[in-house]
Amino acid sequence: MIPTLPFGRTGHESSRTIFGAAAFWDTPQKDVDTTMDLVLENGVNHVDTAFSYGRSQELLGSWIRRNGKNFFLATKTEQRTKQAAYSEIRRSLDLLHVDQVDLIQLHGLHEEDDWQTAFSPGGVIEAVIQARDEGLVRFIGVTGHGVPVPKFHLRSLEQFDFDSILLPYNHVMMQNPHYAKNFNKVVALCKERNLAVQTIKGVTRSPWNDMGVFQMS
Repeated sequence: MIPTLPFGRTGHESSRTIFGAAAFWDTPQKDVDTTMDLVLENGVNHVDTAFSYGRSQELLGSWIRRNGKNFFLATKTEQRTKQAAYSEIRRSLDLLHVDQVDLIQLHGLHEEDDWQTAFSPGGVIEAVIQARDEGLVRFIGVTGHGVPVPKFHLRSLEQFDFDSILLPYNHVMMQNPHYAKNFNKVVALCKERNLAVQTIKGVTRSPWNDMGVFQMS
C-alpha cells in the first residue's frame, strides 16, 4: 500500500502518490472505472482533476455518481475573473456529481498578466473565497508550471493564505540555479506555514515531460 502524509493543515492524510486524472482526458468510461478501482485498491486516496482536462471531470463524475466519493477530491480553474471562475466551479460540481470539492486550485498561475488579474478586484481569488464561504469548496490552492512558477508562488503566498501549492520538481529543473533557489524558498515557507506541497513532472528528460503528482515531506 502507498504510504500517506498529512496534506498540510487540511487534516487529510493523503497518499504520497496522488492520482492525476488528466489521464481521463477522453478515456472510455469502462477504463476510467477500472482505473479508479485499481488506484483506490492500492491506497491512493487523493484524486486531482481540472475543468480544462478534456472530459476528465465528466468521466470521473460518472464513477463518483455510481460509487460515491471516498477520497480527497481536488480540481482546478484556469479562469482569472470572479464571475467566470465561480460559474466554472459550479459547473465542475455538476460534472463531478458532488456538492463540494475538497480543494479548488488556481490553475497555471505563472504569467504576469494572469497573476495581476487574479488578485485584482473582480479576480478569481474572490470567486474561490466565495465558493469556500458557501461550502462549495473546503480548501484553496495554486498551481504552476515552468521556471518562473516558484517565484510566482512566493508572490501569491504574500497576497493570500493558500492551503496548498503545486509545481515541478525534478533533476533537470533543479540544475537551474534560479529555479532551485526559489523552489527551496517557497518549500521552506510552506513548511513554516504548514501548507501542502505537491510536485509534478518528477521523472523527466526535459522540464516539460511527465504528469505525475506527488506530495513532498
